[in-house]
Amino acid sequence: MTSVAATHEDHHDHHHAPTGWRRWLYSTNHKDIGTLYLWFSFAMFLVGGLMAMVIRVELMYPGMQVVAPDFFNQMTTVHGLVMIFGGVMPAFVGLANWMVPLMIGAPDMALPRMNNWSFWILPFAFAILLFSVLMSAFGPGNPPAPNFGWTFYAPLSTEYGPASTDFFVLSVHMMGISSIMGAINVIVTVFNLRAPGMTLMKMPLFVWTWLITAFLLIAVMPVLAGAVTMVLTDRHFGTAFFDAAGGGDPVLFQHIFWFFGHPEVYIMILPSFGIISSIVPTFARKPLFGYSSMVYATASIALLSFLVWAHHMFTVGMPLAGMLFFMYMTVLISVPTGVKVFNWIATMWRGAITFELPMKWALAFIILFTIGGLSGLMLAMTPLDFQYHDTYFVVAHFHYVLVPGAIFGIFAAVYYWLPKWSGVMYDKFWGEVHFWSSLVFVNLLFFPMHFVGLAGMPRRYADYALQFSDYNWWISIGGFGFGLSQLALLYVVLKCASKKGEAAPDKPWDGAEGLEWTVPSPAPFHTFEKPPLVK
Repeated sequence: MTSVAATHEDHHDHHHAPTGWRRWLYSTNHKDIGTLYLWFSFAMFLVGGLMAMVIRVELMYPGMQVVAPDFFNQMTTVHGLVMIFGGVMPAFVGLANWMVPLMIGAPDMALPRMNNWSFWILPFAFAILLFSVLMSAFGPGNPPAPNFGWTFYAPLSTEYGPASTDFFVLSVHMMGISSIMGAINVIVTVFNLRAPGMTLMKMPLFVWTWLITAFLLIAVMPVLAGAVTMVLTDRHFGTAFFDAAGGGDPVLFQHIFWFFGHPEVYIMILPSFGIISSIVPTFARKPLFGYSSMVYATASIALLSFLVWAHHMFTVGMPLAGMLFFMYMTVLISVPTGVKVFNWIATMWRGAITFELPMKWALAFIILFTIGGLSGLMLAMTPLDFQYHDTYFVVAHFHYVLVPGAIFGIFAAVYYWLPKWSGVMYDKFWGEVHFWSSLVFVNLLFFPMHFVGLAGMPRRYADYALQFSDYNWWISIGGFGFGLSQLALLYVVLKCASKKGEAAPDKPWDGAEGLEWTVPSPAPFHTFEKPPLVK
């Protein structure tokens, strides 16, 4: 990693942070905007989690218990949209805002006003989406919220979509604009504001993974915008992109959607790879094994992610050659991912490991993400996928990748950098409660889904056959437990934000390397006004 010749000047006597609501509304400071993103993301996790609780209450027993089937469909749809676009993605953008300038020795993000705008679009985008749910739930006779699954397949979203589909289209456009602006900002910052001596191959892995993620965002968010625009014109302007009666093709929708959707999966996991690649060397007290191979593996994953989209579509009637191509490409993309897991294990091999909380999250990530990756390889096999398709096995697979994968990576980052952000050490007891309860309940929640899926239970159904009832009871208990566990995280973060706790040193972790550990804790409002020199 980097050694630092020139460190920070003392910033305590000038450039005090503004106060009051104007500080947050008008802020162009990367740390404030990062904080806004992280709090917004946590709020959306709670909203999406409440929707998941509605789903799990309904599925706790067979038969219709609590909600009507149509409202159940609204919950599955909006839960997915809120968690992906409101929870995971803004959390990673918040971490990028906070950490990328600190890690490369930059004074701020390159385009600070655009940074402010890219955040403030999001609350309005989600207000529009969630307003349609509130109207449906509390206004009898109002049209339902979007109820066609978060993938909004045509013709469910075009011919049969409720009036609120137009709210959904506008909301997705706004989310996409926000994501593209954030991605441009990261790219310009990394290419133009690195400290003297910090070559690309000296950058921390988190910066590398975010740089590659930013290019993915710029490549695929316009594809999503195109898909929702075609849905809109099919609904209101007489086009027939996806209407077979008018010469269109509903399968074309799936091709366009998944050409966005599969790179999107990597947009939500690559920054986690960067976080784990920062944490494991710190607590193993060894340099990262195979740094350059990690960079090349990340780039390989990003490129290959454009060649695997139709593995979501093996059952649509593709020609054999198409199925073989997408099967082989999907198996191939597991190779650079395996390189990363190997390198993390090799970094820990014969290291002086200590098991502080960020390291526990990182180890849980490596083990559970690998389980998700292995079930993904099963889904990549075309003849097997015919059996697994649209069952709870698929739900188990992608939740293992996104919850113990992406979200555990976010938790690891929060505990790792929280002392630097707040200036105080987190509450170890409640941090441990959060970790162990999350670890137990996340597996109780998602692991049994593999079994009900293999036995044929279809996803997105509000009712199920009697033989699945025992498993579903336990799955629901796991869901309630995992949701409640997150209150411990809220307590830990609020306690740090209120500056209650032991003061954090500038470098709270013995093995930590990098420029972010050369500034005081808490990180001052302005950092690196004089660029550090990296040797």
